[in-house]
Amino acid sequence: MMGDALMAPDAIDAERGVIVGEERTRNTPQLRVLKTQLGLLAQGQRLAERLPIGDLDIIRTAPRERFVAFYDAYYRPSRATFIAVGDFDVDAMEAKIRQAFGDWTPKAADGPEPDLGTVAPRQPETAIIVEPGVQSTIQINWIKAPDLTPDTVAQRTVDLRRSLGLAVLNRRLGEMARADNPPFLGAGGSYQSLFNSLDAGTIAVSFNPGEWKRALEAVEQEGRRLAEHGVTDAELQREITDYRTALQNQVAAAATRSTPALANSLLGAVNDDEVFTTPQESLALFEAGVKDLTAAQVNAAVAPVFEGQGPLVLFSSPVPVEGGEAAVTAALEASRQVPVSARAEQAALEWPYTDFGAAGVPAERTEVADLGATLVRFPNGVLLNIKPTDFRDDQILVSARTGIGELGLPADRVTALSLANPVLTPGGVGKLTLDEMTRVLSGHVYSATAQLGGDAYVFSGATRPEDLQLQMQVLAAYLTDPGLRAAPFEQIKAFFPQLLQQLSATPAGVFQRDGSGLLASGDRRETLPTAEEVAAMSIDELRAGVPAALAHGPIEITVVGDVDVDAAIAAVASTFGALPARGPAPTPAPASAQRRFPAPDAAPARLTHDGPADQALGFVAWPTTDQIGDRTAARQLSILSDVLQLRLNDEIREKQGLAWPIRPTPARTARTSIPAMAMSRSRPRRRPRPCPSCSRRWTPSRPTCATRPSARTS
Repeated sequence: MMGDALMAPDAIDAERGVIVGEERTRNTPQLRVLKTQLGLLAQGQRLAERLPIGDLDIIRTAPRERFVAFYDAYYRPSRATFIAVGDFDVDAMEAKIRQAFGDWTPKAADGPEPDLGTVAPRQPETAIIVEPGVQSTIQINWIKAPDLTPDTVAQRTVDLRRSLGLAVLNRRLGEMARADNPPFLGAGGSYQSLFNSLDAGTIAVSFNPGEWKRALEAVEQEGRRLAEHGVTDAELQREITDYRTALQNQVAAAATRSTPALANSLLGAVNDDEVFTTPQESLALFEAGVKDLTAAQVNAAVAPVFEGQGPLVLFSSPVPVEGGEAAVTAALEASRQVPVSARAEQAALEWPYTDFGAAGVPAERTEVADLGATLVRFPNGVLLNIKPTDFRDDQILVSARTGIGELGLPADRVTALSLANPVLTPGGVGKLTLDEMTRVLSGHVYSATAQLGGDAYVFSGATRPEDLQLQMQVLAAYLTDPGLRAAPFEQIKAFFPQLLQQLSATPAGVFQRDGSGLLASGDRRETLPTAEEVAAMSIDELRAGVPAALAHGPIEITVVGDVDVDAAIAAVASTFGALPARGPAPTPAPASAQRRFPAPDAAPARLTHDGPADQALGFVAWPTTDQIGDRTAARQLSILSDVLQLRLNDEIREKQGLAWPIRPTPARTARTSIPAMAMSRSRPRRRPRPCPSCSRRWTPSRPTCATRPSARTS
């Protein structure tokens, strides 16, 4: 395939329609915003003109010879890297690689390196793109020529200092977004290199339509507060502690890293001309970089993020912006004239959830030899399942289930409990907000996710052996004393109309919105509520319903991973095992106990979207069985679905040359389709290499990484 691909004319012609189909289905509001963004930041540069889908005129009409000439000039040995990761003998693998690739020789001269253009002098500029279906966002960008110096320890030290400063900024912005009456939905700062074309410092903020001025002022002034007054010593030490803890955790798990993730990390280092470092080396570089590090050094490294050409402001909105670009530019300039003061020190906190009563003494203990599992029953009814594994060193996964979940909700109407998922975890616990929790537990590895599930409330997390006791305390605190604060509840209520508009903009979004409800015969627990229904909801209803639902029913806890059985028993005994007996689970109403697949109908259900008229999605579903009903039949059906997929590929892609057929899947419940609103803290990098936590690469439309290496893994 690398050296002897036929590039047959009929094969090329068959692909033209597929690529045109891909361009059609990818023509989303988000892509149109991306094009506008690149046009603003990389004005006059190749980056703004060369999205990977290509020029459709070329795709439709270019002769075979043009494709072959391009392939021969750029797909060649000198531009190729072979990466192999896995369980093999190195010498044997090298011999196989040499045998297979040793005679691969170029068929034409090496193609010239493309001229990426240069960053031209720019004055402050604002661009507004109005696209129904996008979230209201503003990005403030400062651009400069890309830093193409080699990857060195000195350069990484500068990167680390800048990353720590931006981590402080992102934590501040996150706290602002989670406060009462927040000025925005979410915000984040980053510093990235865009494909060797330019470097960009960015502050991005999302908000509800019409509330842009307050959001713009808040992020501009908070970014300037960091640039002018810097970080405090306490803030810096907190980020250093979290950063160190995450790297130490990666070192502990180094021997059991995911093979694909490791291969992708190697590939990213090659593509970015960077030195690949092991977790041990990364930790050593970090320790050297933070030794005797001062806040002044971090401040000096982070200040240039907010310097350069610009600022260039990109405003994405689903509705027209009153006053247009001039109003946004004037508001930004007015905000820049407002003095900002230094950040006030935060009060010290203690973790208050250490005593849940007298530790329970196991009443039963059963060893299941063939599963390698231990089952423990406590006198209060708590069931503990423990399964030690060696898949990943230093990682323990925990799950606690109780109640009957959605089965306790009415099937014919929407209640405020349908918003439990986006409120439970962000609401923190009774004695601490979410931000206070992360502050007091800095340096520990834990996470917490609380969800209203189909048949239970589920509290889950990931930790390491030394923090297992704390992990149990955190989950027990969420169960017995959930925060259910008004801020996240009011935030999701305010954001919900915007969410519905976004879903209405594409066929996939409409299907995500309505598909699960259609497959459940209109069960309201499976359908997103309307904007009017959400507006009528009250936090008081949620505060009354959730604790009542959590107060009854057995608790089943499962602990899997690098865990000591006795340590797991002790951690549960002092937390969940110490709680009072809870009695039996509630009995669901007969009408709520079963979800029904819809009856056959000759007329298909027809949904409409607000996007381009040449986009559509088709979906056909059959009722079958599941792994619990009939495991053999379920496996046979899984194989049958793969056969059907192959036939669809052959007909739709190969024979008709239209597009890739996909398996669209609706959200399992309406609750799982509600996105998190707060932008995650990022670990900015000098170049767009993968984040070591999520392995995802930066893209211009997502200027902050999904996660950064932090002590909290949620």
